[in-house]
Amino acid sequence: MAVSVSDPDGLTGQLCNWAVRLQLSKVPNDVQHRAKLILLDGISCGLVGAHLQWSETAVKTVLELEPQGPCSVIGWDKSVGGSAATLLNSTLIQGFELDDWHPYAPLHSAALLIPALLSAIEQIKMVENRSISGESMLLAMIVGLEVGPRIGLGLGGGEMLSRGWHSGAVFGGPAVAIAVSKVLELSPRQMEWALGTACTQAGGLMSAQFGSMTKRMQHGFAARNGFVAAFLARGGYTGIEAVLEREYGGFLSTFNPTSEQKSASKNSLLENLGTVWEICNIQIKAYPLMGTLHAAVDCIRQLQDQHRMANITLENIKTIKIGMGEAPYKHGGWKVETDSLEPTGAQMSAAYAVAVQLIDGEVTTSSFVPEKLNRKVLHQLIGKIECTHHSEFDRSLKTRITIQLSDDQIMEASVESPRGVKPKLTDDEIMDKTITSLAGCIDEHRRQSIVDSVMSIEGSNDLDVLIAKLKESAGAIMK
Repeated sequence: MAVSVSDPDGLTGQLCNWAVRLQLSKVPNDVQHRAKLILLDGISCGLVGAHLQWSETAVKTVLELEPQGPCSVIGWDKSVGGSAATLLNSTLIQGFELDDWHPYAPLHSAALLIPALLSAIEQIKMVENRSISGESMLLAMIVGLEVGPRIGLGLGGGEMLSRGWHSGAVFGGPAVAIAVSKVLELSPRQMEWALGTACTQAGGLMSAQFGSMTKRMQHGFAARNGFVAAFLARGGYTGIEAVLEREYGGFLSTFNPTSEQKSASKNSLLENLGTVWEICNIQIKAYPLMGTLHAAVDCIRQLQDQHRMANITLENIKTIKIGMGEAPYKHGGWKVETDSLEPTGAQMSAAYAVAVQLIDGEVTTSSFVPEKLNRKVLHQLIGKIECTHHSEFDRSLKTRITIQLSDDQIMEASVESPRGVKPKLTDDEIMDKTITSLAGCIDEHRRQSIVDSVMSIEGSNDLDVLIAKLKESAGAIMK
């Protein structure tokens, strides 16, 4: 069996060779620390999402379809086969729109990588009676965290959203294939095969956001595809070689067809690889909303913090205009034409996010419980909100909100980058998010055991303790 990549000078070959050769000692400490925080945040999101109504529907249905296996379902005390566990655990992590995001190459990395890597580790433990170390898990996680956004940038980043693709579901699978190949210690050629097999399964439509449960599962499809692709390659099943750069039917040429975008692809993928880390641009969310809506919430918070909204009532507000770049506008600027929003649609709506912040003074997980979701006062305010596209914001996260009052007084606020991006959430804020999010799901002792295991993961000979804590049943945050 061939060991070397098919073309060491091609995009695919260079990326695979880098991933195979990377050692944890070559990864800066701050990058390792960031990866651990993303891992911890993703695990917390999985426990929060475990027993939401739509999550329970997914788990119960898949458990009926799939036999028992060696791989744990987070928060359920159940085990299934690796591909099913990967699909479900990704769905749970994505379950409440609390998980990480990349502002310029939109994807949810934890929902892709954690499920597939945990399934691979448990699969190997059962089949080979061999433990994979925490160091290997962390290194594979770092590889996937780095590769996913780089491939996304090669496809034009947020432009994928503007064209209607669920971007992370498109370029997440290839990142998973490389990460799982890394943890399985595959050869460069096997990794190339895995990447090719994952790429040919890529897809995902962003229309899933308008209320369907499927939005929560689409990263799971990508994670499952990448997981299966890596194990197929491990078994000798060949995949498309040089898949990234092929002119006809290649990944970049098919999903990113313009000549301008093609010329930028190589730089996005390989420039400063291993020296400038895209992991550091993966952001941990402050609000349970689609990431590009956070700046709109921060605009309202800015007005509220300045006490400019203190004496404003719903009746005083004539109109609210939210100015956004193309990707946020197409993704979240749609007009709400129903008074019975589902949580998925609400979390993808700029109008809903702004209305909740104005009325409640916060946007939290409780903003989406049934008794709060479709309040009359919310929909009255949503009816006064209009989202507009500002082309000058297209290559940034800038958002501007203009409120016109009944006396024609104008109040305006702008945010260049939302809280969580600039500035990033601090370590303390991330830990506070973990504590707050998990308060209704698991007890303090279990939570602290998970935190300790994750933050010292590189020193663990195996992940048995962490996986056992994840598998135990979790409580429901929403009845």
